[in-house]
Amino acid sequence: MYGGTVIMYEKKGRGHMLRIGMLTSGGDCQALNAAMRGVAKGIFAKVKDVEIYGFRDGYKGLIYSTFDMMTEKDFSGILTRGGTILGTSRQPFKQMRVIGEDGVDKVEAMKHTYHKLNLDCLVILGGNGTHKTANLLREEGLNVITLPKTIDNDLWGTDMTFGFQSAVDIATDTIDRIHTTATSHSRVFIIEVMGHKVGWVTLHAGIAGGADIILLPEIPYDLNVIAEYIKKRSAAGKRFTIIAVAEGAIAKEEAELPKKKLKELQEKKKAKYPSVAYELAEKIESKCDKEVRITVPGHTQRGGSPCPYDRVLATRLGAAAAEMILRHEYGYMVAIKEGETCKVPLKEVAGKLKTVDPKAKIISEARTIGISFGDK
Repeated sequence: MYGGTVIMYEKKGRGHMLRIGMLTSGGDCQALNAAMRGVAKGIFAKVKDVEIYGFRDGYKGLIYSTFDMMTEKDFSGILTRGGTILGTSRQPFKQMRVIGEDGVDKVEAMKHTYHKLNLDCLVILGGNGTHKTANLLREEGLNVITLPKTIDNDLWGTDMTFGFQSAVDIATDTIDRIHTTATSHSRVFIIEVMGHKVGWVTLHAGIAGGADIILLPEIPYDLNVIAEYIKKRSAAGKRFTIIAVAEGAIAKEEAELPKKKLKELQEKKKAKYPSVAYELAEKIESKCDKEVRITVPGHTQRGGSPCPYDRVLATRLGAAAAEMILRHEYGYMVAIKEGETCKVPLKEVAGKLKTVDPKAKIISEARTIGISFGDK
């Protein structure tokens, strides 16, 4: 029994001490601390003897055995704090099996750290790449539970990831502010929103901010369609046009290229354009005879305090993870579906991307109110 009472954690051959490893991997985002707090508070409230090892800078800390012993105090006062108290880093999944210049076998090193500390499980917070490595560790026999972190909301198996709503709020605020200056000028304003492979943040912020055109990686755009739309707005007496573009948006002709040729083209473009917004600006100016201004909120979208929605979501997911640990249920990602927390097998999550469906109702509803996606 553990409902509301302090219990002794028992596992055959391990005594009564519960040992948990915790790390945050990949890009940071809002509510990472809130999620870790949810896990820790759920465990400390129910278990008498527990040790939590916080690995520094993501998988790097697990590889090189750099960690801090954490107490209840470490998880106090962090609900509203952005970033991650553990630090994070990107460790590409493709490189996990590659022996580096330092001669370290990363996978074996992580397993060694896990067993050296006699851990019962690892709690890993991260996005797509992080989940691939987490699943690899599961396949190697480690007990793993993951939490869905990413502003992109592109993790398969969960309706929502924490960090997403906070990023949408910030991107929307940027578009709102552009609106107030846009009314004073006859210009085209481009706001470039984060999202290399998926356009969830751009889609939601674009609708919430009243963007006229929304460009997503999932819906390749036609520059002629965009130019015609801008000209029609001008002809109708509308002095400005606001475009919300995901950083991974792509033109139709580029989307039809083989992957190798597309990559070569994108490398050439990097020498000329800092990002997609600058390329669009140049081409729109030449086609529409309009001044174009660019705003790139960049990393502000993943910084600062988490919004209330993300605080609640992260806390719930963390608490659900704590309950799973107490039930010895490992090999899962904690997810939220139809408003309820649930568990999804890691093997089903790893390597899958949740993209925006061009035929989804949210897209057709946006088109109904006159938003253009640059494709028709």
